[in-house]
Amino acid sequence: MRYTLFRSVLAAAILMTAAFACSGCSKKTEPGTAAPSTGENHTTASVDGSEENLQAQQNKDLPVLNWEEMSPTGSMDLLYADQFSADYYEDGIALITIGDADQFLLLPEGVSAPGGLPASITVLHKPVKNIYLVATSAMDDFIRLDALDSIALSGTKETGWYLPEAKTAMEEGKIAYAGKYSAPDYETIVSSSCELAVESTMIYHTPEVKEQLERLGIPVLVERSSYESHPLGRMEWIRLYGLLTGKEEEADQIFQENMNALSDVLAMKPSGKTAAFFYVTNSGSVNVRKNGDYIAKMIDIAGGTYVPENAGTGENALSTMNMDFESFYAAAKDADVLIYNSTIDGELTTIDELCAKNQLFADFKAVKEGNVWCTGKNMFQETMGLGDMIRDMNAVFSGNREYAFTYLHQLK
Repeated sequence: MRYTLFRSVLAAAILMTAAFACSGCSKKTEPGTAAPSTGENHTTASVDGSEENLQAQQNKDLPVLNWEEMSPTGSMDLLYADQFSADYYEDGIALITIGDADQFLLLPEGVSAPGGLPASITVLHKPVKNIYLVATSAMDDFIRLDALDSIALSGTKETGWYLPEAKTAMEEGKIAYAGKYSAPDYETIVSSSCELAVESTMIYHTPEVKEQLERLGIPVLVERSSYESHPLGRMEWIRLYGLLTGKEEEADQIFQENMNALSDVLAMKPSGKTAAFFYVTNSGSVNVRKNGDYIAKMIDIAGGTYVPENAGTGENALSTMNMDFESFYAAAKDADVLIYNSTIDGELTTIDELCAKNQLFADFKAVKEGNVWCTGKNMFQETMGLGDMIRDMNAVFSGNREYAFTYLHQLK
């Protein structure tokens, strides 16, 4: 452990030395100070560095900022998300708040942090580069934004991605594996000039990892989309990543297009159909979603009613629970629709495959009527596909078999 930490610190020192030695490289400034002059004539910059040098020349004329004198001019108008917010300030500055406490001040490139900034606020510069992405749910947002080049490191191995763009980027060496959330490769992360680690909430179980990353100068943003109270709030996190990567307008457009595509479904009256979403475990029990889970809420948005009713409400923070088959049989035997979750157990193609897991499935109403469906494995990694999943569910509940399904397929 000491050897690993020594190598990490050594790598960081090497990077800092290289940064100061690099001709034309930017230098870190203390809060409230202007960017230092190198004494070089930037007005006659080389072709390769002309844009950076022009920016440096412009930064000399920027006023020194003081946090106590700054006030927001507006905020991001969020429709569903309640786990992040963004307040706008003059000159392209934004204050991002994650959850109840974590805050990040996002500054334009080359702008120094304002004087008097509280130590609790982490400074970032946009566009954020060389991201260490551990939260798998965020990858689809970066793909939709055409911002994969912002990600240098992944907390998921190449074989763990169902998203072809992510898998290809790792195959081509554009994104490197840097260890999972509980065991990151600190040396790789530091040597990659990582500007931000985007972690899932699993990092809360290993606080020492978060502390070590921050000790090495790597800001940590915990992705809390899984805590959103509304399923569409998860999709709205693309607007945060658009802000971080300098693609805010693109993010707003993508999100609005998804909302427009759902407008007819959101306006529909409930279908009256009941639906169960589940899979059978190796032990023979049935894993179901709790009533407060986002899948159960998506079924409701799509016009259905989730069963089993009152499944594990308020028991703990987990979104799923196991039921013995007898209890599931009693709760879901008369459900109009069965949706099998393929993520853990694998995809099914026939009703016989379902009945092979327990012959009592043959007594279920949905099995008798052939209204049994299965999800595709990629559903849970495609965060921006939640709208399509809701539309799939709505087509099932409304009996629209002419609809081109994206994530659901009917068992034969």
